[in-house]
Amino acid sequence: MSLLHRATFALSAAKLDQLPQGLAPEICFAGRSNSGKSSAINALTNQRRLAFSSKTPGRTRLINLFGIPDPLEEGAWLGYLVDLPGYGYAAVDRKTQQEWAQVLGGYLRTRNALAGVVLMIDIRRGITELDRQLADWIAPTGVPVLALLTKADKLPYGQRIKASTAIRKELDHIGALHAIPFSSTHRIGLAEAAEHIENWISPQTVP
Repeated sequence: MSLLHRATFALSAAKLDQLPQGLAPEICFAGRSNSGKSSAINALTNQRRLAFSSKTPGRTRLINLFGIPDPLEEGAWLGYLVDLPGYGYAAVDRKTQQEWAQVLGGYLRTRNALAGVVLMIDIRRGITELDRQLADWIAPTGVPVLALLTKADKLPYGQRIKASTAIRKELDHIGALHAIPFSSTHRIGLAEAAEHIENWISPQTVP
């Protein structure tokens, strides 16, 4: 069983100072409001409704943490999957967008427990201006990035490879970047992505 399958809801936070102060590694999922973050988390954890997937993009305003229980210490967490608020949803007023941007940027810049970023990008759209803004927040941190190129089932294999190469090239300023064509519904790239995230959380643990 994958380490990620043990994930369970831990807490929600509206502000950064409400997040846990421990050193358990955090793997955050970041992307546009309709990028499929919740669906990816549910697929990776093999749970249907662990992360709430709204039919209305932009509804998630909280930072939601899903903990991986530590098998050696009761009540402790081995690490967290962190669902960050989606960004760039046009129907939200500008003030709210700015508040979300401050939370998102603040988390990426200041969170010492951050061990990796899962960046959600629609493989059909490529890098948007909002994706570039997020990449610019990530780059100075030096935190490794896994780009999940979603909707990969919508493209033939050859086009997936071509799109992946183009996206990697455009994001090379991030540094430690690994890109995987991904589809939560067709399970494309699921095993590779899960293994990558597991190694960030606990390199020595064999699920």
